[in-house]
Amino acid sequence: MRQLFTLLFVAIFFTFSCKTQKIVKTQSGQARTDTIPDTSQPIDTLVIKTEPQDTVEIFAHRVLKDIVTLTAVGDMMLGTNYPNDSYLPADEGKQQLAQIDSLLKGGDILFGNLEGVILNEGGEHKNCKNPKACYIFRSPEYMAVRIKEAGFNLMSVANNHAGDFGMTGRKSTSKILDSLGINYAGNSIQPFTTFKVDGMKYGFVAFSPNVGTPSINNLDSAKTIVQHLDSLVDILIVSFHGGAEGAKFTHVPRKNEYFYGEDRGNVYRFAHEMIDAGADVLIGHGPHVPRAIEVYKNRFIVYSLGNFCTYGRFNLLGNNGLAPVVQVKITSSGKFIEGKIVPALQKGAGIPVPDPDGKVIKLIKKLSEEDFPESQVSVDESGNIFYIHN
Repeated sequence: MRQLFTLLFVAIFFTFSCKTQKIVKTQSGQARTDTIPDTSQPIDTLVIKTEPQDTVEIFAHRVLKDIVTLTAVGDMMLGTNYPNDSYLPADEGKQQLAQIDSLLKGGDILFGNLEGVILNEGGEHKNCKNPKACYIFRSPEYMAVRIKEAGFNLMSVANNHAGDFGMTGRKSTSKILDSLGINYAGNSIQPFTTFKVDGMKYGFVAFSPNVGTPSINNLDSAKTIVQHLDSLVDILIVSFHGGAEGAKFTHVPRKNEYFYGEDRGNVYRFAHEMIDAGADVLIGHGPHVPRAIEVYKNRFIVYSLGNFCTYGRFNLLGNNGLAPVVQVKITSSGKFIEGKIVPALQKGAGIPVPDPDGKVIKLIKKLSEEDFPESQVSVDESGNIFYIHN
């Protein structure tokens, strides 16, 4: 009888240790791999350490969702009180996202790229030769509340404005996002993270070419982080801030891009190597204009989502003012099923509104066909994204 019980236990354990869980923690007191970055080293050569753990997490009886819905937008800077309050919207921004709010609802994950810092005052601001033309962003704490109210539960803090107000700004941003329960990653305080939504465990890491963030240009370090996270979670989301900026840079060139002398990375190579390492969804931003979409090894990539809600200090002319909302459905193992581009644009100083003309659908469709003619992904006139699975 004892042998029969032992065999039954082994069979049950093996059944629930397959890849769909990815995480069956060891017994109390034994060492396990965990998400502990060694931040004593430069952020672009991040080392993952192991540490003894006393906590036991049993995932054998989890029931994973069949389909996960991820909604993503581009750059977000809802207003800055630097250099003065004239760059803040009226009524503390309470109506700023009202016209677009319904387009953001209904998914499991709602992602955006947070440009600048969340800080009421102070901080070690970057030096500017001309303060009137100083594009650094310090959003008051109530702006983070607006982000939470809109339903965002995942933010990247890896970009060229995350250090606008030094370590004071970084710490304040992390503190406020933590207090609001908004998951984030991409700075020296939290390069990557794991979290749960409706029983699913997600991993998230964000990269950029900028100091104080995981480097988009250190592929070996990036792959180490992604491989580590992939071993811990069901769905792994990777964000990257890369590529040259502006209306002239809508195409993905498949080589390193430089802007004002800075190496902004080879976003094509980066995205493919991260998927090879275990990433399930790649979300790009940084060029301030939308770019193409691609599906590689059944994993979804959007190379740039442009500007979404960037108030007061951004160029919003032409393609810079387009504000796509991309909805993606994937399986519990990360495979792309289908998606949709919901068209929007920014009006006035930077208020996102629906676009009945669907300008951004036409642009992303055109760019995707030109940049990735070999891809089996297509976009129809309504913004639906289809893919023929291999």
